Amino acid sequence: MHRVLTALQTRDLTGFHGGNRVELQSNLSGIDSDATSPPSAEQIMLELVDPQGVTVGISEKIAAHESPGRLHRAFSVFLFDDEGRMLLQQRALSKYHFPGVWSNACCGHPLPGEAPFQAAVRRVGEELGIAPALLMEAGTVTYRHPDPQSGLVEHEYNHLFVGLVRAEPRPDPDEVAGFALVTPDELRERRAVDTFSGWFQDVLEAALPAVKRLDADIHW
Repeated sequence: MHRVLTALQTRDLTGFHGGNRVELQSNLSGIDSDATSPPSAEQIMLELVDPQGVTVGISEKIAAHESPGRLHRAFSVFLFDDEGRMLLQQRALSKYHFPGVWSNACCGHPLPGEAPFQAAVRRVGEELGIAPALLMEAGTVTYRHPDPQSGLVEHEYNHLFVGLVRAEPRPDPDEVAGFALVTPDELRERRAVDTFSGWFQDVLEAALPAVKRLDADIHW
């Protein structure tokens, strides 16, 4: 396992301007039943990057994850409710790698040319059926984690985001098997008995310093 942390980013983003909260859409309608089927993992393209996060090419999603893994751009989102509890997601059993494991609220890959912030908001809506009430940058982290079950590898330059959520998740069952809101003590208890994603500890440690900037009443 290889991990590199970078300093927290301080640039203001949509939904976080000058320290003021901006209420975003609190609920989304989910996937339109009349819409065309989403592309398969083999059809999805993502950005390959160098160790500094500079785009160097594009690749099909599965090809980028084949061993030994190609470094690619990703994002991870941590969401907290008004009681300071962290939203966890259990990945669907149909996922092509790391199926059924628990992780943070949302993880994914920006499409080529898509800003990580916009990708994070989009995927939170697609996976959980909600929009963050507030979302802000929390730095980046690089890691490499093989999946022992599939043989695929997550080698990611990961953009981190932390935010607040005030709506009840309505997850897409093709993406999410379950969700939970947990306190720090409850997270420790759950990690002792449940399987979490290989990258969860990496993104958690990297994102936690930004949580204090998110809300002084959230204690993690």
